Amino acid sequence: MDIILKYFNNLTEEQKGQFAALFDLYSDWNSKINVISRKDIENLYEHHVLHSLAIGKFINFKEGTTVMDVGTGGGFPGVPLAILFPEVQFHLVDSIGKKIKVATEISNAIGLKNITFRHCRVEEEKGKFEFIVSRAVMPFGDLVKLCQKNVQQKGQKNSYPNGIICLKGGELGNELKPFIKKADFIDLDTFFEEEFFQTKKLIYMPL
Repeated sequence: MDIILKYFNNLTEEQKGQFAALFDLYSDWNSKINVISRKDIENLYEHHVLHSLAIGKFINFKEGTTVMDVGTGGGFPGVPLAILFPEVQFHLVDSIGKKIKVATEISNAIGLKNITFRHCRVEEEKGKFEFIVSRAVMPFGDLVKLCQKNVQQKGQKNSYPNGIICLKGGELGNELKPFIKKADFIDLDTFFEEEFFQTKKLIYMPL
């Protein structure tokens, strides 16, 4: 939890309480439904919560913004972002029902009011959102192909035009080559000093 406060020092008491509650909640649910590698649960705040919040370092979503989290799994990056941005509306989708159940139960437990869930494939989701966010759920080209229909084309209210924001790690050269001139690539070690983030990137593409 300290690592969250290290980088986000303007949290309200309610937000601090919500973030603090995540460890026990995820540990408990993970023992029943595996949404995080069992050996990685001890690194929940650094590898999952803070990683998700990198999007909040890149863009400060304005009040009323709508965001869809594609392939949310147990709620990443959607749940941490919904805590960080209580005035923003988040819609989390995943094709695996039991993972959506975990994210729903944890969100209910910490009292999130700005979040909705749907058990479906992203191809089935017809809603329009200002931003699509995702964390390493599929190759970037596939994500763009499947989600561009969901990006609201008008009504920019944020500092960046509406589009897709994706968190990825590892060797991405070939995967991202088609998007070199269309997308921005940000190394996460510009935001966070921990070694874990040295190989991680944020990709933003306006649509």
